[in-house]
Amino acid sequence: MQLKTTKIYLKAIAFIFLTQSMAFGQLIQLPDGGVNLKRMTGTRIGVTDIEITWNAPGVKGREGNIWGTSTAHYGFTVLGFGSDGESPWRAGANENTTISFSTDVIINGKKLSAGKYGFFIALYQDTSTLIFSKTTTAWGSYFYNPKNDALRVGTMQQKDQKQSVERLDYVFSNQTDRSVEIALEWERWRIPMKVEVDLTATTLASIRAQLSGAMGFDPPSLQAAASWCLNNNVNFEEALHWIQVAVDPALGGVNSFAALSTKAGLLNKLNRKAEADQAMTLALDNASALEMHGYGRQLLAEKKVKEAMVIFERNYKKHKGAWPTNGGLMRGYSAMGDYKKALEYAKLALAQAPNELNKKALEQAVKTLESGKPL
Repeated sequence: MQLKTTKIYLKAIAFIFLTQSMAFGQLIQLPDGGVNLKRMTGTRIGVTDIEITWNAPGVKGREGNIWGTSTAHYGFTVLGFGSDGESPWRAGANENTTISFSTDVIINGKKLSAGKYGFFIALYQDTSTLIFSKTTTAWGSYFYNPKNDALRVGTMQQKDQKQSVERLDYVFSNQTDRSVEIALEWERWRIPMKVEVDLTATTLASIRAQLSGAMGFDPPSLQAAASWCLNNNVNFEEALHWIQVAVDPALGGVNSFAALSTKAGLLNKLNRKAEADQAMTLALDNASALEMHGYGRQLLAEKKVKEAMVIFERNYKKHKGAWPTNGGLMRGYSAMGDYKKALEYAKLALAQAPNELNKKALEQAVKTLESGKPL
C-alpha cells in the first residue's frame, strides 16, 4: 500500500513539473547533436553595428541537390505542417535567420530602417529576392506573412563557386568605413548583398546621443566631437558650441593646442577670421614643439608657404633649436626654393634624430637637397 502511494506521489510531482515547464513555454536546453549549428556573426561600419544569427545546416553529401529542392526551394511554396501560405526559403535552418542594424542602412540601393529583421530569400535560378521581415521569432518561414515585409530587394547570386562550403555561412567582405558586402555562402552558391551607411548622418546622430549623457560634461569628449566635425567639414555651428564649452575655464575646460586650434579651425569655417586668429594665437602659445611643427607642415600642405615659414621660425626660437624645429626650417626653406639653407638645417636635424626611422628619412632628405632637388 505504501509503495503504491509513493508511485502516485511521484507521478503527481512529475506532472506538476511538466505543467510548470509548459506554462513557462520552455524546456531544458540540450545540445542539438550538431545537426544544425547555431551561429552568430557581426561587424561594424562606422558607428553602425550589424549582427546576424542563424542555424547552419550542412551539405552532408547533397552537393548538386540543395538548390531548387525541398532543402532550399525556389520561389514561394506552401510548406505544410499547419502552414497554408506560400513561403520563401528561410535562409538557414530551424528558427528565423535574423539580421539587425543599429542605424538606418541601404541594402542594394534601397533604404531600410534601423532594427532587427527576420531574413528570408526567394530563390530562383539566376536572381534572388532578399526579404527583410518584421517577424523575428517564427520557426523558419512556415508562417511567413508578406504583410510583415519591411523590404524586398533583388540580387544576383554567384553559382558554381570553386570551393564548396559545407556549413551555411554568412561572410563579410570588401569592407570600407561606409559599406560592406554580406554574402550567404553554402555548397557552391554565393548570394551577396551590399550594405551601405550614411557615415556623416549616423556618426552625427551617435555623437549627439553620447553628448546628451555624461559625456556632454567631459571636455575631451566635446573636443573629440568638435574635431571630428572640423575634419569632416560638417556641422560647424554645433561643433563650435561643443568646443567653446570644452575650453571654457569656468566649466573646467582645457586650453590645449589641440582644443584651441580646433576652435580656430571652426571659426575660420564660419568666416569669423578675427576670432579665429585670436584663438590660433592662444593655441600656439600653448603648443609643444611637435604640435607647432605639425601645424607648420599642415600649412605647407595647404600651399601656405609664407605662413608655414613664420610658424617654423617661431617654433625654432621658442624651443631654442630643439627637435624637431631644425626639421621644420629644413622643410620651410626647401618650399621657398633655398636648398642650400634647407640642407644646412637638414644636417642639424639629422644629428638630433630621436630614432632610426627619422634618421633614415633625414639621410634621404640630405641626399635630395644635395642633388639640388626640393623635398
